[in-house]
Amino acid sequence: MKKILVINPGSTSTKLAVYHDLHPVWQGGAHHPMAELAAFDHAADQLDYRRRFVLDRLQADAIPVCFDAVIARGGLLKPIPGGVYAVNERMKHDLVHAEMDHACNLGALIADEIAHRCHCPAYIADPVVVDELLPRARLSGLPGLERRSIFHALNQKAVARRYATSIGRRYEDLNLVVAHLGGGISVGAHRRGKVIDVNNALNGEGPFSPERAGTLPCCSLVDLCFSGRYSKKQVMKMLAGRGGLIAHLGLNDMITVAQKAEAGEEPFHEVLEAMLYTIAKQIGAMYVALEGKADAIILTGGIAYSDYCTAAIRRQVDYLAPVTVCPGEDEMGALAFNALGALNGTLDVKTYE
Repeated sequence: MKKILVINPGSTSTKLAVYHDLHPVWQGGAHHPMAELAAFDHAADQLDYRRRFVLDRLQADAIPVCFDAVIARGGLLKPIPGGVYAVNERMKHDLVHAEMDHACNLGALIADEIAHRCHCPAYIADPVVVDELLPRARLSGLPGLERRSIFHALNQKAVARRYATSIGRRYEDLNLVVAHLGGGISVGAHRRGKVIDVNNALNGEGPFSPERAGTLPCCSLVDLCFSGRYSKKQVMKMLAGRGGLIAHLGLNDMITVAQKAEAGEEPFHEVLEAMLYTIAKQIGAMYVALEGKADAIILTGGIAYSDYCTAAIRRQVDYLAPVTVCPGEDEMGALAFNALGALNGTLDVKTYE
């Protein structure tokens, strides 16, 4: 039996869990008070704060700092192929000096310190910057404006592997379209274990979502940017954070939006139907990326709990391939799975260079 500590820092929370192999035996963590986070100008400044939080929670619940592995949610590193990576000095340097500021950059730094204390390996797995795009998927119509692969890699790959196991197949032998439906939405084309095309979910490309604007009419966006009414920071917030359902409806509570849409209440019905339509179109695009050879379409993420939403998407795409629904996102379980695979030798441990 392997004892694994999982650390998942989010924008406003830190989730913790201890697994014995793949069985969760303890879960901790909490949402951090906004008043405490407001004391930090940047997420990177929260390292000591988050480290103390993790150690204090372990101590408070009498969890010995004695593990076979510590694994953390990966940060915003340079683009890398999917898989399990050992935390090394190059990775820590790049996280400290990351171009994009987010609390997920702190996970590997904290994991490495705890791993040193108990003389065990520290890992990350399938960070959001996983990049396995085909060259033709990377190029845009303007030189220098390449498309970037930033998506829900951890959950997409974990769900794909779980689906493969459920039908007695290997992930590496299947072609799948996986749609992660949450505050941000990413739809990936998985060809034999590699995500060969996917929309940039962090910056709002692709379908619009509860918080992302999605792909926009180019000329109208240029006019908005040069209107003099908005700063760059305000426009960026419109694209990711205050776009999508928030911009149209003033809220991102999918339970409320779906209930009102199902009742036919406007503008909720029209706006949600439009969002689901953009998701279906993106699924169709990824079906084309797989050259029409998809074994299944998988709907996952928090929005996949909504029967109304999944039924609407299914109606538009189920003639392409069988549709299966795997609601939620078990990031903690996915991280534990990757750590156990690294320890048991069933998953290769890669070197971050």
